[in-house]
Amino acid sequence: MALILSSYIFSEVGLHDIAFAQPSVGFREYIDTFDGYSFKYPQNWIQVRGAGADIFFRDPYVLDENLSVELSSPSSSRYKTVEDLGSPQEAGTKVLKQYLTEFMSTRLGVRRESNILSTSSRVADDGKLYYQVEVNIKSYANTNELAVMPQDRVPRLEWNRRYLSVLGVENNRLYELRLQTPESVFVEEENDLRQVMDSFRVNKVAG
Repeated sequence: MALILSSYIFSEVGLHDIAFAQPSVGFREYIDTFDGYSFKYPQNWIQVRGAGADIFFRDPYVLDENLSVELSSPSSSRYKTVEDLGSPQEAGTKVLKQYLTEFMSTRLGVRRESNILSTSSRVADDGKLYYQVEVNIKSYANTNELAVMPQDRVPRLEWNRRYLSVLGVENNRLYELRLQTPESVFVEEENDLRQVMDSFRVNKVAG
């Protein structure tokens, strides 16, 4: 069962993941009563319109750090529970495959390394079951991809990112909260990012 196909592409330019994380500045709550979900986000993050996701926020200082929500089509999906994806581990495999599909590059000499770091499930205070998935993806590119000799094509780390997904089901739809952050920033902001993950809720929409 395929996960939601994202229609936007994350920034390919990681600036070698040299980023300057900002201290915690508190949270605001975003509530979508039309589609049926809510979450908290850092109050200094800004909304970006036209990014392709249902909603998209990004850190104004760390451009590779962002948050989005994707949801399946109401006309083509009939999810009853997040367990329709299988176990958390099976869902994690689907999530990683989806990311790698989105980040597929046609550039010569580009290579991606990926790992599923953790998968888990939890029942939130709304009584609903959610899956959480964490993956790491590194992107390498050759410094001289057109070189004839292999020794002249030296791989260079472009970016190293942590991707965090929370999956939930309501209204026969699959909802996915996505967080992207450079690994170097994740170390500093892990507590805030986990609060965002834990705040995600899917809500019944009035028919």
